[in-house]
Amino acid sequence: MKFKLEDAVIQKVLLPPEYGSVQLFVKREDRIHEHVSGNKYRKLLYNLKAAKDGGFDTLLTFGGAFSNHIAAVAAAGQAQGFKTLGVIRGEELAYKVADNPTLKFAEECGMQFQFVTREDYRYKTSPEFIQQLETKFGSFYLVPEGGTNELAVKGSEEILKDVQEDFDYICCAVGTGGTISGLINGSTSTQKILGFPALKGGFLSKDISKFARNTNWSLIEDYHFGGYAKINEDLISFINQFKKQYQIPLDPVYTGKMMYGILDLIKKGYFPEPSKILAIHTGGLQGIEGMNINLKRKQLPIID
Repeated sequence: MKFKLEDAVIQKVLLPPEYGSVQLFVKREDRIHEHVSGNKYRKLLYNLKAAKDGGFDTLLTFGGAFSNHIAAVAAAGQAQGFKTLGVIRGEELAYKVADNPTLKFAEECGMQFQFVTREDYRYKTSPEFIQQLETKFGSFYLVPEGGTNELAVKGSEEILKDVQEDFDYICCAVGTGGTISGLINGSTSTQKILGFPALKGGFLSKDISKFARNTNWSLIEDYHFGGYAKINEDLISFINQFKKQYQIPLDPVYTGKMMYGILDLIKKGYFPEPSKILAIHTGGLQGIEGMNINLKRKQLPIID
């Protein structure tokens, strides 16, 4: 599997005059690899190395129906010679794999699934739950849901490693907190790191604080659109228009919400002029196909 880090270029977004002198750039981490892109590559890099060094031949992880993480682990595992196991939230999905683009892809990469009820899934980190999995499947290297652990943060710290320009703000979408923690640790003391949570609840600060070594960060919690994977016609229209205008595709769960929030904040004068903003494109584009299935079912516009 070839990863093209040189393709993670920084692309300037030519904003119209009404946005003032604030400048916006996007680091195209989504272009690193077709299936293991963005923060998934960064999070898995050192975890895969640790699995190999530890003599493991199997990776086990967790995720939902359209999980970017599940798809990435399956693809990376296949490429690196690992067996992969996916513990999937929702036992009803066992009968819908063929109709689910994410799970179908993961299965084609060789991933074996263990479907569990949503109630049981809540206990996925408990020693008893892990022991049951080890009894059934044998020894495995465990990659947490979303991929966030110390090794994932280490990989995410390298996102800014090749960034030569001096940016005032670094922005990224936030799921489990691993990527933003790496960005915080890899930033300079004069930079401000802004996270745009894809979930509502206000609980992420505690998780991020476990890994972040600096305090130059904050979360903008006004752009989750109702919660994880929640979406409306306004966001769909924004994503489609942004792609048409700037040739940058965005996903509806993470980067679309982040970019919507950034542009709205610029309009509202949140960023002092002439600030330079770098938005991190964390990938997640594989989820568009699954989202469009749900949008069609609801008779809503789809994402181009």
